[in-house]
Amino acid sequence: MNKEVRVRFAPSPTGPLHIGGVRTALYNYLFARKMGGKMLLRIEDTDQTRFVENAEQYILEALQWIGITIDEGPSVGGPCAPYRQSERKPMYKQYALQLVESGNAYYAFDTPEELEAMRKRLEAQKVASPAYNAITRTQMKNSLTLPEDEVKRRLEAGEPYVIRLKVPRKDEIRLNDLVRGWVMVHSSAIDDKVLMKSDGMPTYHLANVVDDHLMEITHVIRGEEWLPSAPLHVLLYKFLGWEETMPQFAHLPLLLKPDGNGKLSKRDADAGGFPVFPLDWKFQNKETGKDETWIGFREQGYLSDAVTNFLAFLGWNPGTNQELFTMEELIQAFSIERVGKSGTKFDIDKAKWFNQQYLKNKSGAELVPFLQKELQQRQLNASPESLVRICDLLKERLVFAHDLWNQGAYFFLSPTEYDPQVVTSKWTQEAVTVITSYAAALDKLPSLTAEQAKSTLNEVLEAQGVKMGKVLQALRVAITGVGAGPDLMQIMEVLGKQATVARIQQALTVLNSKVIA
Repeated sequence: MNKEVRVRFAPSPTGPLHIGGVRTALYNYLFARKMGGKMLLRIEDTDQTRFVENAEQYILEALQWIGITIDEGPSVGGPCAPYRQSERKPMYKQYALQLVESGNAYYAFDTPEELEAMRKRLEAQKVASPAYNAITRTQMKNSLTLPEDEVKRRLEAGEPYVIRLKVPRKDEIRLNDLVRGWVMVHSSAIDDKVLMKSDGMPTYHLANVVDDHLMEITHVIRGEEWLPSAPLHVLLYKFLGWEETMPQFAHLPLLLKPDGNGKLSKRDADAGGFPVFPLDWKFQNKETGKDETWIGFREQGYLSDAVTNFLAFLGWNPGTNQELFTMEELIQAFSIERVGKSGTKFDIDKAKWFNQQYLKNKSGAELVPFLQKELQQRQLNASPESLVRICDLLKERLVFAHDLWNQGAYFFLSPTEYDPQVVTSKWTQEAVTVITSYAAALDKLPSLTAEQAKSTLNEVLEAQGVKMGKVLQALRVAITGVGAGPDLMQIMEVLGKQATVARIQQALTVLNSKVIA
């Protein structure tokens, strides 16, 4: 294809971005960058009843955090402005009228009561899916059944109406989807969708087709939930005379619940205690009138790079064993052909694994700001050099950045409690004797390095004829209060001789009554 690739992400500003939507945005971005094309952001705010204030700013911040750069959109402008559908309202009606004039759409004057009566009549007739379609429209109040002069009179009188698509009764609609291959739907399965509402606003179907055409979108990459609407959109392109420039479609697989049963929802996340939004979101739900708060990956301690990597693998695979990718590597490796058809489970443990790998691959110096933030909250401080050492020691054990404090608080605070399991099983008279001698030996050293700490301990153990395994965990709990952690000798070097000896002596005093003879 010689034409420049142009893709778009088109969210509605009605609440937080579900992680499935963010994945859609990411795949669009990766594809655009891989093909040297443009990424557009279009705000589809035609449903003003569900509009949420500040939602657009939230969307921009979320995409920026994930690492997606927008080439055209409300915040950056572009040759196809405006990029908010509410600001494009005047241009949609002309296309709806064009469809009416060409005989591919019609005015419908049915009242809500008349539509409800139709549904009940069809239900009474045991119709499986009651719809306003090629059959039922002949019994309704529209410009196909009413005399021309009456239609004119109703329009001139300002009587409320909608414009509906006139779907052919017997037609086969074909679509070659980039993910699913050929999709064929008989027109009898499609109802006469409303294109223009009575308030003059277009429905999603008309607005998105018109906008994609005017914005010269070449590829529509969106979620599987839009696949049933795709044949309708194909008809619109055909009826508007835009078949030659119709974008290629790619419908992405659903994100499934962790157990694989059904589509992932924000309620599933709420129940499971894991995030499905990139950022925290607090807003008033217009439908319920209640304030809602949803947890985000960023606020839960996930790194944006890790979330991006995790998202990329939710439905796509590179065809290799590589799992950790930079954004640039994802761009180079990405292809629509390697996107799967079947739904993919949302595995929060895999998201944690990605976060763990990204933290592990950072240098101690890169992790220091995360630790400093934790220390500032507690009004604690330490030298920059020791913070780098501490981060280097702890990074293998991290899942989230805040684990730097959770795993390493003992570097800054002497223990006030001691792991009871270790005390019960390892704090023996034998261990106490060795640890007492060890503290005395350390106190005689001019300074303390990890090597000195280890060699001194070996000397004490050899002199008393005790094996390392009998003492080491008890010594660790005396110094840190916990039963596991990084190399103990390295911890002692960071703490220094004075603090190490003081902690051992404190533990001996506190735990003396707990010694097991």
